[in-house]
Amino acid sequence: MTPAAETPHPAEQSKLEIVSLANQEQYDANNNYEVRIFTDGSKLGGKVGAALSIWNSTSETKTQKLALPSYSTVYQAELLALCKATGEIIRHKAKSFGVYSDSMAALQTVKNSQCLHPLAVEARENLRTSYLQGKAVHLHWIKAHAGLEGNERADQLAKEAAENSKRKPDYELCPVSFVKRSIRRDTLDEWNKRYATGDTASGTKLFFPNAITAYRTVRKMEATNIKTQLMTGHGGFAEYLNRFKCKESP
Repeated sequence: MTPAAETPHPAEQSKLEIVSLANQEQYDANNNYEVRIFTDGSKLGGKVGAALSIWNSTSETKTQKLALPSYSTVYQAELLALCKATGEIIRHKAKSFGVYSDSMAALQTVKNSQCLHPLAVEARENLRTSYLQGKAVHLHWIKAHAGLEGNERADQLAKEAAENSKRKPDYELCPVSFVKRSIRRDTLDEWNKRYATGDTASGTKLFFPNAITAYRTVRKMEATNIKTQLMTGHGGFAEYLNRFKCKESP
């Protein structure tokens, strides 16, 4: 996360709005800009990519493909594409821009001034700079796979970026979810080794021979005293069986 001290003062932050477009008719009513930028992200077979498709009033003028590491999420790819789009706006000579993304989550992250994700902070700073340059920028959510030409083109480019790019990633920070998943996996592996080689928990091992499988099951169960006694053997079973001469010691 970007330190709060490095973000603009609240008085200097622009209020961003997102216009939702669900079909061609709504898009046609919101595309009268000198430049339109469509963004998208994709994850295919563990490979992640993002892309921009930049259009003037009639046709595509520029494309950009972006590569991300395999541990990245589609959300990060969508956010990176939005960030790069705002960077293109700063360098462009036009005065009106429409930015289109089918990821509401990424758009809301950019809009939320309290979110300190580094890509969102950079995107907001780019937008602030563009406003100071006298440029009008409008953010739009568009429905995915609704047949909109620019969106379909960005989707195609993002998939190509995911499948074919072999260059250095344009963004390498890993998501918190990946770190948590890695720690959980390593912890479960160590737990399973100790569980398998330990001399205790013989009763529990009758139900759960493998600790990793047990974790997936038990975490979804509501723990009760009866269930715990059954699965651990720590209950009044020995005394009960002894009473009926089925066990030598209570």
